[in-house]
Amino acid sequence: MTLTLPIPENEFDRVLGLSELDLDYSNLNDKFKDLTKLAARVAGTDISFLNLIDSFTQWTVSNHGFPLEQMPREESVCQYTIMGPGQFEVKDLHADVRFKDKFYVKQDPNFRYYFGLPLITPQGLSIGALCVLDKEVKSLNPEKIELLKIIADEIVNRIAMLHTIQSLRHNLNEATEVKKRVAHDIRGPIGGIIGLAQLISKRGDSNKLEDVLQFINLIQKSGNTLLELADEILSSDVKSPEKSPELEEHEFNLLVLKDKLEKLYVPQARTKEVAFEVLVNPVNDIVPFPKNKLLQITGNLISNAIKFTPAEGRVTVALDLFFGEGTKTLHIQVSDTGVGLDQKLIEDFLKGTSSSTEGTKGEQGYGFGLPLVKYLIETLKGTIAIQSVPGQGSTIDVRLPID
Repeated sequence: MTLTLPIPENEFDRVLGLSELDLDYSNLNDKFKDLTKLAARVAGTDISFLNLIDSFTQWTVSNHGFPLEQMPREESVCQYTIMGPGQFEVKDLHADVRFKDKFYVKQDPNFRYYFGLPLITPQGLSIGALCVLDKEVKSLNPEKIELLKIIADEIVNRIAMLHTIQSLRHNLNEATEVKKRVAHDIRGPIGGIIGLAQLISKRGDSNKLEDVLQFINLIQKSGNTLLELADEILSSDVKSPEKSPELEEHEFNLLVLKDKLEKLYVPQARTKEVAFEVLVNPVNDIVPFPKNKLLQITGNLISNAIKFTPAEGRVTVALDLFFGEGTKTLHIQVSDTGVGLDQKLIEDFLKGTSSSTEGTKGEQGYGFGLPLVKYLIETLKGTIAIQSVPGQGSTIDVRLPID
């Protein structure tokens, strides 16, 4: 029996809102494990999860009682929780046609009870769920439910705080670089003005008129330089100098991006019995660049490639950073040996009119992964190109300018 997947009416805005938070799903557990543990204690259950749900995957970014990290979105219970503003409860997963055949119900850990609350941002977007589970049938009283709602609200607040701190750190780093540049640039003109003034003062009456006029002209030029610098600062056009290879929190380099992608997507590939590899050009592999939306863009492309690649196939990601005259460009290429795309499907995707199709193992889709990728790339003023032969696989080429 094929069940219709639940898709929120605002699904594109929802996945876009999650991507705008620019979260790294691989390193959030320490920031939320206290709240997931508290949720289990409050509910009196053995297990609790904090799940974020994107176009393809449910990411368990914090867990208590069971070491779950991710699962296909269509396999999850939380995909139903994000449908509404209120709670979603299943008192016996074994007796529910939607879940009785899921691997986590039929096999170890044999979940029976589920209670979930959507994580709703101030913009009204349900980006995931806080859920508690147990191996026994049970129910929660209203007092416990209210306490869980408070914990869910605190999780949303903490996510927003993390995003704000990340943005502030990025702005602070930029401001520090600007301050250094300003101090350096101002030193020269001011020194010139002081030196000329001292020279005029030292000569006293021996100054000739034409010399004084020349000195005044030089002072005027130095003053104009200071004014131009002030205008540049006020118009926010000051460019920071190249940073050292030391990475800030808002930065990746090719090696770090490779490591993140392998941690996040090797499990998906293994489940599908697909070989997965990330290749890096070693020439500029430690040069830092902003991580802005890179995990969201590349991750969606990888998940889509795995979905349409059969067992014993291969998905390869190639990463490169190259320099032009005054420019820096990140090159991301995702290739697979999957079912491929015909020309009409490629054109539909590039127009933003493509629809979801089943994967090679019957995986159902939600239809918003690739449109989100296209939107994010365009927002970052990048380009995307697709080469594909039906039955032989596809290669998606993304180029993003780096400021």
